Amino acid sequence: MKTWLIAAVVLSAVGVSSQAKRVIVVKPFTLAAGVELPYDMKQLQPQLVADLKVQLGKEFDIVGEPPAAPQGSVYTLDGEITGWRPGNAAKRIVVGLGSGREASDIHLRVADNAGQKIIDSTDTIRTNFYSQGAGSVGTLVHPIAQKIAERIKDAKLK
Repeated sequence: MKTWLIAAVVLSAVGVSSQAKRVIVVKPFTLAAGVELPYDMKQLQPQLVADLKVQLGKEFDIVGEPPAAPQGSVYTLDGEITGWRPGNAAKRIVVGLGSGREASDIHLRVADNAGQKIIDSTDTIRTNFYSQGAGSVGTLVHPIAQKIAERIKDAKLK
């Protein structure tokens, strides 16, 4: 009986360890020609990594650099900001209801280990209704991360 119990514990531990979390490597986003942002683009990647860890951390390891010895599936996320609109403060104050918010257009790509694109999406992202203050990367990081998480969940990455 003890032998069976030990064997079951060992086999279950091996099964758990062999099921490593899938990894998403977040590469730095780029700006399309002619697009200017008033934010520090160097801060976008670490902010996205932190936000995506909260949103997808149960299913994926979210990292900024490729793992040295990957185990399991590794996906690469990269993106380009193709447009940006600062919004209109007067509209936000006078009209309200989400009008006049800052917005950006982004092109997202997620590729698997072999480089095959799993997600290739172009979206317009607007700041959250309740978020109007700007930090080092503005108020768009969280909505961008939400859109990325939504696209990844919809793609059902394996």
